[in-house]
Amino acid sequence: MAIPRPRWIAVGLVVALMALAVVACGTVGTASPTPGPSASAVETVAATLVASGSPAATTTPKATSTPAPLTATQPGADPISLISFVFTPMFQALFIVLAELYALTGNVLIAIVLLTLLIRLLTVKLSARQLVSQQRMQRLQPELKALQKELQHRSKGDRQAVYQAQQEFYKERGVSPTSGCLPSLLQMGMLIPMYSVIRIGLTNFNPTAMLRVFDVQVVPLTCPNPAHYVGGVLDKTQPCINTVVMGLDMGKEWVLFNLPLGFFTLGVSALALIAAGLQVIQSRMMMPPSAENDPSASTARSMMIFMPLISVVYGGLLPAGLFIYWIANALFSIVQQFLIIGWGSMFPIFGWSPGFARNYTPRFPVTMPEPAEAGKSLAATRYKPEERWASAASTVRPNTHRRAGRRGRRR
Repeated sequence: MAIPRPRWIAVGLVVALMALAVVACGTVGTASPTPGPSASAVETVAATLVASGSPAATTTPKATSTPAPLTATQPGADPISLISFVFTPMFQALFIVLAELYALTGNVLIAIVLLTLLIRLLTVKLSARQLVSQQRMQRLQPELKALQKELQHRSKGDRQAVYQAQQEFYKERGVSPTSGCLPSLLQMGMLIPMYSVIRIGLTNFNPTAMLRVFDVQVVPLTCPNPAHYVGGVLDKTQPCINTVVMGLDMGKEWVLFNLPLGFFTLGVSALALIAAGLQVIQSRMMMPPSAENDPSASTARSMMIFMPLISVVYGGLLPAGLFIYWIANALFSIVQQFLIIGWGSMFPIFGWSPGFARNYTPRFPVTMPEPAEAGKSLAATRYKPEERWASAASTVRPNTHRRAGRRGRRR
């Protein structure tokens, strides 16, 4: 069966964003790292899938079809089915944990927040390592740029020699430019399962098959819900898990109002606005210091505005529960960044810098490691400005033989 063009567009954009994450990891050694983990890239991919009408699992009931029990996706010929099959184990694990938290708390919103915190606590060391790596790379940027300029002159355009010298410089200083890539890649990998759990798992009337491990139901939930039988007939439009909290359905979009913009209608969501604001704060704290002729810093500042804007644009297409996940995730990241880097580059804002942010020392400040092989690499042989001046002065031969004046020679 041929896949509709929007699905191919969605798959292409997913692959492109995955490649973008890999390229960002590969270039972190030569430029200031872009603000990390943020869920911004994750939101973009999820929004792409939603906009194309291609959710992660093929079991999503269509509006005109009869709802069916939730079952594991089988591999198919199209890429969407294959991706769904690959992510099914992760989807089931996340859904079981979410359902268990719901059974314990009786509130799906609290269950989503607890699941988010659990995921972040399991990966807290990796994300902390990423933050430390980014800070160390930012601190080395002035020294690295001076080194690159000198190596370009010394190596006469030999890129391989320059690259090798840079790697020796990182090894000498005890810093790995790619050590912060794994958390970002893990967050990208969490995209499809989390979207499927909220959009598909929470809205299904009978997800019993996904709550079983080796034919043993591990979550004490009765599905279909006995309360959904009316006159002995099951209402399959009602999900087994109660997704409504204070009038807000976690499994559906929540739009305050629609804003017509001519070529499309923007569904404005309050949760999307909150998530976007927290992402701006998170990215602002990790922003590299501004410098002249620094394209990486300019790119990072542009992305700080562009990515939250995408979240707002897709606010009317993504389920409310997914924004709850992103809000909790962003709050955890902000707290973790505050403990490691303090306020970072958050201030000044429009020239205003509050007193509590001045000279603030974070709880776990970033320190630079001791050089591993100091003085052995090509990078260590470079001259500092004062050393270069002393070396030049030492090569000038003093004039010990003064020339006699013409009048003296005539005598």
